[in-house]
Amino acid sequence: MIMKLRELYDESKILLRTIPANVVTLFAVSVVCMNLLANKTLLQLDWIALDGGILISWLSFMCMDIITKHFGPKASSIISLHAVSINLLTCLIFFVASIIPSTADDYTAFDGIFGGTWFVLLGSTVAFLSSAVINNILNHTIGKCFRNNPDGKLAYAMRTYISTFIGQFLDNFIFSVIVFVFFAPIFWDGFCWTVLQCATCALTGAMAELLMEIIFSPFGYRITRKWKAENIGKDYFEFVERKKSE
Repeated sequence: MIMKLRELYDESKILLRTIPANVVTLFAVSVVCMNLLANKTLLQLDWIALDGGILISWLSFMCMDIITKHFGPKASSIISLHAVSINLLTCLIFFVASIIPSTADDYTAFDGIFGGTWFVLLGSTVAFLSSAVINNILNHTIGKCFRNNPDGKLAYAMRTYISTFIGQFLDNFIFSVIVFVFFAPIFWDGFCWTVLQCATCALTGAMAELLMEIIFSPFGYRITRKWKAENIGKDYFEFVERKKSE
């Protein structure tokens, strides 16, 4: 077990050195911002509910799709865990800042937003990690179906659109069930959603988020083509090959 963890640690170090920093940075920032923007509800009807996280959640999934296409699903899942770790550290710092008393002004609104709610953070973390792993595996599996032209636009579009829609649906659904079905009735004075409401809102939210992915996916496709042309990740691929041969 210790050896496996050591190998994973070594693989993660090499991966973080080889993936272009701008993609890793955007991924981590998008996860942190998504957690903050989720505090504001943009639209709430009987059949759909959208929070501010939708404005940037597409970026998280686009980064995962780019990394999965070039480095593989395991690498993308490692970077997803890295982004979540940064988000948890950020939330801890925000929480500490929110509980420090200040007489300079009224920071009630600041403390309410940045202090966060523990079960909302739990729900978002579990939901994102679960959906990220499924998204990455599904993206890679769909890509293998395009044997004749795996690097073409159609292959990239299908693998990103399908995996993003299912991944976003699961992200929304798991989060809603954990927060609004299990914890909200206990901590929010009986407020709750039914499982059907969670599924409906997750479906409509996933459709809206898929639209964002469709709009911005051409940028992701161009990045993958550039990475391949420039042989990005050579050290990581050599490390993976050495592990297979051992």
